[in-house]
Amino acid sequence: MLQVKKKINDDFFSKVYQVTKCIPYGRITSYGAIARYLGSGRSARMVGWALNVSHINQEFIPAHRVVNRNGLLTGKHHFGNSTTMEQLLVNEGIIIVNDWIINFEEKFWDPGTELK
Repeated sequence: MLQVKKKINDDFFSKVYQVTKCIPYGRITSYGAIARYLGSGRSARMVGWALNVSHINQEFIPAHRVVNRNGLLTGKHHFGNSTTMEQLLVNEGIIIVNDWIINFEEKFWDPGTELK
């Protein structure tokens, strides 16, 4: 039974990674937007879990471009130190104050409208 669950998670995680790799440089999205795009609107937390372990993937997954629905850098502690995620986003033109993306609406990328 555990193996079946792992396979389901692997498939979901792979889909999360595929969508995340599509986020353009200088843009951000939310865990919930990815979950909705994948047809699992209530799985935002699972998207977060997938991104938390994305560093073990052989390909680069730009997990730093995924934040919570309010533009808060909730996953920043998964990037080695508390400033790495912010620095990566600032390098891409994202404006952040106190872990909050100031230009969130302007930079938001919705996979539901961008990916057909």
